[in-house]
Amino acid sequence: PEKRVDAPAMSGMTLSGTNYTYSVGKVAVVNVWASWCSPCRAEAPTLAALANKYSEVAFIGILTRDNPATAEAFQRRFALPYPTLIDDSLLIGFKGSLPANAIPSTVVIDKAGKVAARISGVVTVASLTELIERVSKE
Repeated sequence: PEKRVDAPAMSGMTLSGTNYTYSVGKVAVVNVWASWCSPCRAEAPTLAALANKYSEVAFIGILTRDNPATAEAFQRRFALPYPTLIDDSLLIGFKGSLPANAIPSTVVIDKAGKVAARISGVVTVASLTELIERVSKE
């Protein structure tokens, strides 16, 4: 199997103005997005639905190159039930597994805090469900 790289510590200020810290030990889905990105709009309902379905999985958004007020409206419009971190310098810590210039990008982080899978482009219910199920069983 490919060698998994550590995901960076993810903590910081969210769009809603609260502090958030991801704790290693649970599977996480990290999605990089911006409100001006039409594929991001296309996948938002899927991410919201899966976040509600998999309550044991931490879903985390990372906003990139966007205006927080516009992004907040996007988050409300699509009823995203998970926090979005507004510090896109977090992306540097992903060492190339989450390219900020290719959005949307999504990674699944395993319970050990390592990047287990990546989806470049729009996630589908099938593609993301399969990855969540596989990584959760490990």
